Amino acid sequence: MNPIEDLRKLLEVPSQKIVIVAHINPDGDAVGSSLAWREALTGMGKDHRVTCVVPNKYPYFLDWMTGIESLTIFKGDETGIARRAIEEADLIFFLDFNSVARLEELGELLVSNTRAKRILIDHHLSPAEGFDVVFSDPKASSTSFLVYDIIEKLWGVGVITRTIAESLYVGMMTDTGNFSFSYLTPELYRSVAVLAETGIDIPAIHNSVYNGYTVGRARLFGYAINRKMEILHNGTVAYMSLLEGEMRRYQFQPGDSEGFVNYPLTIKTMKFSAIFIEHRKFIRISLRSRGEVDVDLFARKYFEGGGHHNAAGGKSFKTMDETIAYFKTSLAEFIAEGHL
Repeated sequence: MNPIEDLRKLLEVPSQKIVIVAHINPDGDAVGSSLAWREALTGMGKDHRVTCVVPNKYPYFLDWMTGIESLTIFKGDETGIARRAIEEADLIFFLDFNSVARLEELGELLVSNTRAKRILIDHHLSPAEGFDVVFSDPKASSTSFLVYDIIEKLWGVGVITRTIAESLYVGMMTDTGNFSFSYLTPELYRSVAVLAETGIDIPAIHNSVYNGYTVGRARLFGYAINRKMEILHNGTVAYMSLLEGEMRRYQFQPGDSEGFVNYPLTIKTMKFSAIFIEHRKFIRISLRSRGEVDVDLFARKYFEGGGHHNAAGGKSFKTMDETIAYFKTSLAEFIAEGHL
């Protein structure tokens, strides 16, 4: 089996209706890979109609990205554009997530379309079954890097425009913490060189993403670190928790808590960091680690989640106090088993 050749054959059919879907709470990699792949597909000259769908709103610090207005937001889509596009699709691309089951109502709609061929492009562990073509590499630093690799193999890097390069760079940059972790391979840096050769303004991209927050977000971060960060197990584990009321106090917007969970890992002794964010129906859990500490294993075992070795997440449907108590109990078991 050769997924590149399988994909090439699927794309050779003219005038297809194509949908690109990213994950809930789309981040820089989900948005960047989707926008880049959409432009690459529409530039093929096969008269394909391509619709990009995200389950809910992307973070405001990505508002500046070229073409972002083309994203169709499923939540609150009164026009029904996303629903019609999915129902009529010939090809559906699943970018930056590995299981349709995690998309809730949007996932149910995707499952109902039994006609479309399904193509997965993702770098998370343990992809689900049910895809016709699979590009899955947990050792890839980002889905944007995988999209770059697919473009290179299908058409060559000559088709990468400045806007495609901009989108791919956002994805690569954000999913590696500005190229500070997560499979920083020679191939990744060679791809960045190709993107830079298109003329993208790398300092401006960095400034737009990392220096585009609100005053409320800055104050929320200070509150979370000063008042809500708890240190456990001789300084090797930290966790923070934010309730809805606390976030409203600082005019919380989607994306404001991005990166909070990484900060405790700047402490020299720290190996494991967690943050618990209260939503209306559940508590979203983000986990980060350094070195050999496997938070993907922790998330799968205790919170029905998953992700990567050093970055994972899950959900809890208990109260915040119950969730934190369960986290501490689970953590003690995890440590007793020698995982930390």
